[in-house]
Amino acid sequence: MDKLNDKYDEAAKVLPEEIRAHALFLPDGDKSAAEEFRLRCGRPPTALIRGVEKPLCDIRVTQSMLESVVSAASSASRHSVAECLKKGFVTAPGGHRIGLCGTAVVRDGRIESIRNVSSVCVRIARQIIGVSNGLIERLSDNAGRPLGTLIISPPGDGKTTLLRDLVRAFSTRGVRTAVIDERGEIAALSRGEPQFDVGPYTDVLELAPRAEAVACVLRSMAPRLIALDEICTETDAEAVGTAVGSGASIIATAHASSMEELKHRSALRGIISSGAFKRCVAIENKSGKRTYRIGDI
Repeated sequence: MDKLNDKYDEAAKVLPEEIRAHALFLPDGDKSAAEEFRLRCGRPPTALIRGVEKPLCDIRVTQSMLESVVSAASSASRHSVAECLKKGFVTAPGGHRIGLCGTAVVRDGRIESIRNVSSVCVRIARQIIGVSNGLIERLSDNAGRPLGTLIISPPGDGKTTLLRDLVRAFSTRGVRTAVIDERGEIAALSRGEPQFDVGPYTDVLELAPRAEAVACVLRSMAPRLIALDEICTETDAEAVGTAVGSGASIIATAHASSMEELKHRSALRGIISSGAFKRCVAIENKSGKRTYRIGDI
């Protein structure tokens, strides 16, 4: 529990000081079960605990408090996280993803930044070693090589946690693995060293667009397994196709409550039918307890 609470305390560092004090005062049991902090302008801050948002205190969040969260997460340099802000998030040290809402700055139909931040969601990044136990054999072929696997669930139900542990498990078995860590939350590199255990034979390319990153690691690192988080676009589908065409297996995550829902998305329909993925792991979350259902694709 101590390690889980260490990550909670680490995530709380980006909160405004007056709110942080209340967050750190929660009982250890609530800290270990907390998944997110949510701050909305004009309303009290909350923590998502066992699937329920609970107020941390009666302090009303101000816009300056929200801006201080972005500043803390970006080490006071919005310029350094400009590309991430276009996508509505910034990743704090330790791999904690901070989602943003507010007024979008749009140019040529694309979001260039977010100003007048109105709410933030601080997702507490945790590693749960062994969460893939009991799954890895069913996600491997007869020779122990990883099969193409797609992990699905609604947002916030543990896809990245499972992906990270599968990477660690396959790498520990000697599979040369590349992690495309576009948001910096799978491995959470710090001065080049992963802050999460992603295995001894894993290489990480962080904060790069997926398509370019996949091509890069195929040229430079020759992985047998490539991990991608939250594929959703035509470009992501092309990246998967490139990897599979080069002989690498893919483990990826996607937002969906079922395979049927996923198949209705034009961006991914083709890659699913192409055979790039052999297995699907659907995560079900009931009151904070997760179960994993494996099926063929």
